[in-house]
Amino acid sequence: MPRPTGAELRLLKLAQEVAGLARNAGGTHALAAAVQRLAAAFGPPASLPGEVFQAWVRSRSDKNATLALAWAREQVRLGLQDVVERTPKPTRPRIDTDAATLAWLLLAACEAIAQEPPSAVADRVRAILDLIGHVPATG
Repeated sequence: MPRPTGAELRLLKLAQEVAGLARNAGGTHALAAAVQRLAAAFGPPASLPGEVFQAWVRSRSDKNATLALAWAREQVRLGLQDVVERTPKPTRPRIDTDAATLAWLLLAACEAIAQEPPSAVADRVRAILDLIGHVPATG
C-alpha cells in the first residue's frame, strides 16, 4: 500500500481542523472560522497550494494516487459541509443551495486565493465572509 503524500496528510489534517470547528463552535462564527482557516491554508505564504499542485501533477499517471489526493480534498469539503449543516437556519449564508454545494463553492473560493496577489487576499476573504453573511468588522 503506498504511503500518503505530504499533500494528502496536510489536507487530512486541515479536514480534521475544519470538522473540529463544527463540533466545538456554533452558528455563523464556526462557518466564518472555517472560511478563515481555509483561506489561511491556501493563501500566501502557505505552502499547501504548491504541495497539492505538485502531488496532483505527479498523480496524473497513477490512478490510485489521483484518487487518494481527491479523497483527501473531499475530506476537507465534507468537514466544511458539516460546519454548514450545523449553522442555524436563520443565520445560514445568503446563497440558497444545499450544504454540499455551498461547501464545494466555499472550498473552491478559498483554494482560488492561492492565485491572488497577496495584496488582494484580505478583500477576497472579506468577500467570502460577506457571502456567508458574516460581515467582518472594519477598522
